[in-house]
Amino acid sequence: MRDARRALQRRLTDDRGSAPVEFVLVGVLLTMLTLSVLQVAFALHIRTTLIDAAAEGARHAALADSDLRAGVDRTRELISTALGEGYAQSISAGTGAFGGHPVVVITVTAPLPLIGMAGLPEALEVSGRAALEPLR
Repeated sequence: MRDARRALQRRLTDDRGSAPVEFVLVGVLLTMLTLSVLQVAFALHIRTTLIDAAAEGARHAALADSDLRAGVDRTRELISTALGEGYAQSISAGTGAFGGHPVVVITVTAPLPLIGMAGLPEALEVSGRAALEPLR
């Protein structure tokens, strides 16, 4: 009985073989953390690219010799080139006021990437504004 108790106590206090298990557990956690940070950076990159394309399309549409359709086309072209056709599906344009001045507003609704490029459809909405150039 005493030998069995000593053997059990020795086995419970022995830490041989624990290094590979610890390495795997810590490695999995660090890998998941790294992939999560990369995915957030990717989502922010897509958001920033969409904002830039919407603002550029609004600037294009706000020119005196241009119209809203030209701004939407320019936005679609920029998004398709930078991110692909899947992100350039829902683009709308309109006019409004900002600070009492007329502006052109281009709104882009796109998927929010959660795992790689796959994500929630139409979860990300950004807009770009540009002052409307007056005709003289």
